[in-house]
Amino acid sequence: MVVGAQATELDTIVIGSGPGGYVAAIRAAELGQQVTVIERGNIGGVCLNIGCIPSKALINVGHHYQATQQENPFGLSVEGASIDWSKTQDWKQHSVVDQLTSGVSMLFKKHKIDVIQGDASFIDNETINVIQEDGHQLLQFNNAIIATGSRPVEIPGFKFKGRVVDSTGALSLPEIPKSLIVVGGGVIGSELGGAYANFGTKVTIVEGLDHTLNGFDKEMTKPVLDDFKKKGGEIFTSAMAKSVDQTDDDVTLTFEVDGKEQTVTGDYLLVSVGRRPNTDELGLNNTDVKVSDRGLIEIDDQMQTSTHHIYAIGDVTAGPALAHKASFQAKIAAAAITGDPTAHDIHYSLPSVAYTNYEMATTGETPESVKENKLNAKVTKFPFAANGRALSMNEGVGFIRLITDKETNAVLGGQIVGPGASDLISEISLAIESGLTTNDISLTIHPHPTLGEGIMDAAEVADGLGIHI
Repeated sequence: MVVGAQATELDTIVIGSGPGGYVAAIRAAELGQQVTVIERGNIGGVCLNIGCIPSKALINVGHHYQATQQENPFGLSVEGASIDWSKTQDWKQHSVVDQLTSGVSMLFKKHKIDVIQGDASFIDNETINVIQEDGHQLLQFNNAIIATGSRPVEIPGFKFKGRVVDSTGALSLPEIPKSLIVVGGGVIGSELGGAYANFGTKVTIVEGLDHTLNGFDKEMTKPVLDDFKKKGGEIFTSAMAKSVDQTDDDVTLTFEVDGKEQTVTGDYLLVSVGRRPNTDELGLNNTDVKVSDRGLIEIDDQMQTSTHHIYAIGDVTAGPALAHKASFQAKIAAAAITGDPTAHDIHYSLPSVAYTNYEMATTGETPESVKENKLNAKVTKFPFAANGRALSMNEGVGFIRLITDKETNAVLGGQIVGPGASDLISEISLAIESGLTTNDISLTIHPHPTLGEGIMDAAEVADGLGIHI
């Protein structure tokens, strides 16, 4: 306890205002709680300000730019197309990021949610100290929701400085680089590397595993990697980054493959090798909250920690670091605080998406999990090459895959690579959560011509009644 300080008594405190924190705050307020949000940075957290949203904005611009630079089969030509990078960055910030974050701030005002700017640290199980520019204040709470998110891992010898950048820096480069090196071929590295490849950048990815895009199988990643290499991209797998040297003009990475050292020089080096939870500066050692060796907070299916009135959601908990996971957990935590007996995490599927040039999405069971768990399930596919809408978009690459129970035909999982994968995957997730069968999907009228028809076609294939293949 800070000696001589008087604590302000509050109802529910939410630490962090990202897609977990702001959703928790709004839902808690909707359920009648008096809510105070503590935020060290900008409202909206990493996702809205320097993560999910701005990266998708740049990816979208990259798609449009690439469309003007390559030949197409339908006779459309665009001569002399160019990009004003400063205008791109301005649009990304003011028309996308600022609009969304200001919208969250307006929702806070609507729900009478107070915001305190500063760094929060627990003093004990009931008290938080908030360090601010002009001092500090003590807050005593009835309930707290920890939603502080995560930050990029900084590996030894690769300090984020100058031309060595993390994902945040990669989103705000002063110019489109002629060449970019990416250490880490996971989702973030591959998304940003692919985006810059669409702008004409020579991108080199160096990945420690024997494959990139971990979490997606080789059949899914093949069209993505083929497209990346077609644009001049280069990938080194089973490669270990050793050291980095930079000048005012470029940066050189030394890495090892098959016992041999190699070097590659680029304008910038993006290090994207994972994220770590923001729990190390929260003072959790002053509480009874249990934290793992990796800094992850232990929770039950109500998001409740080992201290009954302290909850945790999002990247500070075990599982994939996904914004939609945080938002889902936020609603459960807010409801659990009100005593809602139905507030339990009982989800069966957690969709994951990679916004690569050909989008990839997966939910529920996979071919690998079917084999590992010896499930009585079958795997069926329907290609976008047989979908009228995809062909009319010149997007006939990829497929929709369904994992179904052999006896009941219940949908257990699904994967999509190709146009609209990030949007289409929700129908498969809904089918899993609702216990639907392939017959339920095939008997649902899907509008024509649409990409969504592919899911209906895949269901019919699973039933042995495929019409279009």
